[in-house]
Amino acid sequence: MAAFRHILPPLLLALAVLLAWEGYCAASEVSPLVLPAPSDIVRALWTERGPISGHALSTLSVTTLGFSTSVVFAFAVSVALHFTPWLKRGAMPLFVASQTVPIVALAPLMVLWFGFGLLPKVLLVILVTFFPMLVSLLSGYAATPQAFRDQLVSMGARRWDVFRRATLPTAREPFFAGLRISATYAVVASIFAEYAGARRGLGIYILSAKNSFRADLVLSAVVVSATLTLLLLGLLLLVERLTGRRYRKAGHVGA
Repeated sequence: MAAFRHILPPLLLALAVLLAWEGYCAASEVSPLVLPAPSDIVRALWTERGPISGHALSTLSVTTLGFSTSVVFAFAVSVALHFTPWLKRGAMPLFVASQTVPIVALAPLMVLWFGFGLLPKVLLVILVTFFPMLVSLLSGYAATPQAFRDQLVSMGARRWDVFRRATLPTAREPFFAGLRISATYAVVASIFAEYAGARRGLGIYILSAKNSFRADLVLSAVVVSATLTLLLLGLLLLVERLTGRRYRKAGHVGA
């Protein structure tokens, strides 16, 4: 019941926007080539469900591989930077600079350097998504109360034990916050990479629909992209709750 109360306001707001959109299209008689009504988009989704599903699965595979690799990479880098402060001071400006490059400029370069295969798309997803997770982890590590550290050290814990028992659990919530931020970029990064150069994927589908002046198909692909992102966010929320229960049962110092 509590979960229903949380999702009811956004559902009602979305429904109101869709009804207003549908009413405007019907009243103004605007051309579907310019602004298709929500009913036109739903009709296009159903008519093109086969091709869109195939392209969506291709995008989902790139997103899944790139995002999961990004999580591992961000965690490994965060641990390395946490244990070597001099490396952190030298590497963080470079990581910040990597985020200043526009994705619309980077995607064609990735394709130019690595071809039309899977690698450039995965690399682009990693580059776009790893930084929020890295910053969230490092912020979580730094927020570990000194009392927790001192308590474990007084009990003979080594540096790695302190990290595992106190620092890492403290960083769990900031990490998942960064994970959710990164997840919102993952599907978009995959589509941009496909848009720049690929054989299949929602990016290619959007490009083809745009060249055919099919705004309804373009918006149908956008709906599918948003749905994939919401599903990814829902999965992360489920994982966050499950890991939270595990930490509480294990009795971690920082939990």
